[in-house]
Amino acid sequence: MLVTISLQIFRLESDMTIPEEIGSATSLVKFDCSSNHIKELPSSLGKCSDLSDLKVSNNLITSLPEDLTNCLKLTKLDVEGNKLTALSENLFASCTMLTELNASKNLLSGIPENIGCLTRLIRLDLHQNRISSIPPSISGCSSLAEFYMGNNALSILTEELGALSRLGTLDLHSNQLKEYPVGTCKLSLSVLDLSNNSLTGLPAELGKMTTLRKILLSGNPLRTLRSSLVSGPTPALLRYLRSRLSEAEDSGAQTPAKEEVVTMAARLSLTSKELSLEGMGLSVVPSEAWESGEIIKLNLSKNSIQELPVELSSCSSLQTLVLSSNNIKDWPVAILKSLPNLSCLKLDSNPLRQIPSDGFQAISMIQILDISGNATSLPENPAFSNLPHLKELYLRRMQLREVPSEIMSLCQLQILGLSQNSLQSIPEGFKNLTSLTELDLSDNNISTLPPELGLLEPSLQVLRLDGNPLRSIRRPILDRGTKAVLKYLKDKLPEQ
Repeated sequence: MLVTISLQIFRLESDMTIPEEIGSATSLVKFDCSSNHIKELPSSLGKCSDLSDLKVSNNLITSLPEDLTNCLKLTKLDVEGNKLTALSENLFASCTMLTELNASKNLLSGIPENIGCLTRLIRLDLHQNRISSIPPSISGCSSLAEFYMGNNALSILTEELGALSRLGTLDLHSNQLKEYPVGTCKLSLSVLDLSNNSLTGLPAELGKMTTLRKILLSGNPLRTLRSSLVSGPTPALLRYLRSRLSEAEDSGAQTPAKEEVVTMAARLSLTSKELSLEGMGLSVVPSEAWESGEIIKLNLSKNSIQELPVELSSCSSLQTLVLSSNNIKDWPVAILKSLPNLSCLKLDSNPLRQIPSDGFQAISMIQILDISGNATSLPENPAFSNLPHLKELYLRRMQLREVPSEIMSLCQLQILGLSQNSLQSIPEGFKNLTSLTELDLSDNNISTLPPELGLLEPSLQVLRLDGNPLRSIRRPILDRGTKAVLKYLKDKLPEQ
C-alpha cells in the first residue's frame, strides 16, 4: 500500500494497473506512467494535491477521471497517444495553472468551449485528432506561444485567433481550410504551416506579417499565386502580398476631435481605473491623466511626448505605465520614485539617453520592464541586480554584443527578450535562471549554444532562435521546436 511520500518521479512497469492507493501519495509532484497498456486512471489521483506534472502518454485511456480537477497545481498534462474522445470543461475551469497541454494523437472531436480559462497556457498540442473547429474563447489563452492543430478536420478558423499576441508557431497542416481569415493576419508569427489544405488564395493582409520566417503552403490548390512564390522564400511572398494591398485603406469618415476623445477616455477611467491615450498625436501629457488619483494603468504609447509632468507623481496607485514609441530622452527618476505600486514600465522605442546609475533603484519593485530600441540607454554594467522582483525583461534592438552579467542574478525572471541584437554567444550562467519560461534570442549572431542551456528544460517552454547562424544544431532538430533543442543540448552535457 502506498503511503504519503515525497516522490518526484513515479514510473510504472509495462502492463501494470495503477492502484487506488496512489491517492495516499499526497506529496507526489511528478507522475509518469507513459508507454504502458493502461486503460484508466484511478479517481484517487485527485487526492495528490501537489501534482504539477502528469504524463500518461501512449496508453489506452478513454477518459480522464473527474477528480483530476482537484489537482489545482497541475502545470503540465501529457495525454498524447491515447483513446480520448473528449476533454472535460470542468478540467479547464479548475486547472488554470496549466502551461503545457499535449493531447495529440487521440480521438478528440472538439475543444472545450472554455479553453480561454487557460490564460497561462504556453504550448497547446492537439494535432492528429478529429477536431472540426476552434472555439472563439481561444482568445483568452493570452500566453499561448505554440499551437499545433495539424491533421484535424478544420474547415474554418475563428477570427479570435488574431488576439493571441504572443503566438509564434501556428501549425494547421493537413486540414480542410478553404481560406485564411484576415483577422488572423494580426498575429506576430515566426512559423505558419498551412500545407495540405484546400486554400485557393491568400489574403493580401498576410503580407503585413513581417515577423514570418517560414510559411508552408505545399499541397494547396493555390490558383492566384505563381508556383515560384508558393515554393520560394517567405520574404518574397510577403512582398508580393503587400503589393496587392490597396493604397487607399483610409476611409474618409470623420473622427471626433482629439480633445473630445481624451475627455471621453478620462471619463471612462473613473470606473475602469485604466486610461488609454495611445496614438493620439499628443506632445504633452494632458491633465486628465493625473486628475484621477485612483488610476492603475496609463497608456501613453505612440505619441510625441518628450517629458512627463511632475503632477503625474500624484498617481500613487499607478501599477502600469506604458510610454512606448514617444520622444522621451531622460529617465524620469523623480516621478518613478513617487510611484510605489508601479509593477510594469514600458519605455521601448524612445530616444532614451543613458540610464543614470541609480535609475533602477527608483523602480526596485518592478516586475515587467521593456526598454527595447534604446541602444544608448544601458550603462556599461547595468545594475539589474537592483530589480530582484523582475519577471519580464525586454532588451530588443539594443545593439548588445554580450548579455549583461547581472541578468544572471534575476532568479524570478520568467520572460527574457534579447532579439534583434548582435549577440555572438550565450553564457553558461543562463542555467541559473530556473524560473525562465520564455527566452527570445532570435535575430542575433549566435553560432553555438552552451549545453548547460538544456538544464532549463523543465521550466523553459519557448526558445526562439530564428535568424541566427546556428551551425552546431541540425535544421531538423531546430524545426522540431523548443523541447527537441533543449533535449539535444542536455544530451551533450558530460556525464557527472
